[in-house]
Amino acid sequence: MNTEAENSGRAGLPAHERVYRSLRDLILFGGLAPGEPVTIQGLVERLDAGMTPVREALRRLSAEGALNTMGNRRIVVPVLDHKAITELTEARLALEPRLAARAAARCSPEGIAQLREIDLRLDQAILKGDVTSYLRENHAFHQHMNQMADAPILTDLVDGLWLRFGPSLRIVCGQMGTRNLPDMHKDLLEALESKNIEAASAAMAGDVSQGMDQIAQSFEQG
Repeated sequence: MNTEAENSGRAGLPAHERVYRSLRDLILFGGLAPGEPVTIQGLVERLDAGMTPVREALRRLSAEGALNTMGNRRIVVPVLDHKAITELTEARLALEPRLAARAAARCSPEGIAQLREIDLRLDQAILKGDVTSYLRENHAFHQHMNQMADAPILTDLVDGLWLRFGPSLRIVCGQMGTRNLPDMHKDLLEALESKNIEAASAAMAGDVSQGMDQIAQSFEQG
């Protein structure tokens, strides 16, 4: 479900872009589970959208690796295997610590204050066991920090990686609960405030490694 702020921000967008972003959010925040089949007609009804923008959104997201088109017109969110998790971990570790280091060199007090507000909402979601809010706020934290890095090419690459592993975080939350999930955001915030580039990079590397390890464990248990 989109938040009121998101709906307001998308009001002026073309229909195809609104549908794309809505479907992207469904994938990213666990609205569509890995392996869950969907149909074009089902998405038309679920998103209250026309057939053409839904088809365009599916085409774009399939090209980005967020969806697989199967036989009989079925579309599914890919189920990660060990090889995919390993590759995603390697890719994230190559990119996200570098973005954190750039953010540490460029961040402003205002930017850090916004990060702290997001992290506070994230903590509240953890305490409440609110999985949807946890997924949204965790993504918002990383997204905001990446924006502070001022590296749009690297950020676009990372956004694509999150589309591939994001749906699996819903499974992790379901198995382990929000209170058992890794969170090195406090270490990262301290590193950003002190503009400690090495510490910021290390904190992000730790956050990525722990999160991807949890995903790997969840699939071993499944």
